[in-house]
Amino acid sequence: SHVVLILSGKGGVGKSTVAAQLCHTLAGQGYAVGLLDVDLCGPSAPRMVLGDGYAQQTIHKSGSGAWTPVYAKANLAVMSISFLLQEKDQAVVWRGPRKNALIQQFLTEVDWTGDTDGLDYLIVDTPPGTSDEHISTVQFLQKAGAISGAIVVTTPEEVSLSDVRKELSFCRKTKVPVLGVLENMGSY
Repeated sequence: SHVVLILSGKGGVGKSTVAAQLCHTLAGQGYAVGLLDVDLCGPSAPRMVLGDGYAQQTIHKSGSGAWTPVYAKANLAVMSISFLLQEKDQAVVWRGPRKNALIQQFLTEVDWTGDTDGLDYLIVDTPPGTSDEHISTVQFLQKAGAISGAIVVTTPEEVSLSDVRKELSFCRKTKVPVLGVLENMGSY
């Protein structure tokens, strides 16, 4: 029902942590939640949701040919390239077209129904910047009429705020509504 992108122009500001905490909070309130990790070169969302046990998790294709995500609990599922890697520390060295194809598969070929008959929320954890992964994700979701908006994550220092302003510009240019800006690690 709701697709929320977690964005930031800056790396290391806690996007994956915010995404994971949002998923746990929504799932704790009884919603069916999916976490889609499109940070293909630095997938950390599975560890944030599943803990260190994420490394033993793999995904498989269902009888219909769709991928089945990994479930942390009955109403909280995670999909990430990390479940497809043979070695968890393996680098993903891909160019744009291959990244775009995987993102399209994640958005069209994952069976999120599980025990909940679909999702109330799909939280999309993105890499830093405004690169291929962002453009592909936004274009595929807009084509489906499915973007609710974005939460933009920053930290208080100017170098982060400067990059986040670029992300806000990206949102304006791509017509992605900004649901809010979250300042992470503000007290440190």
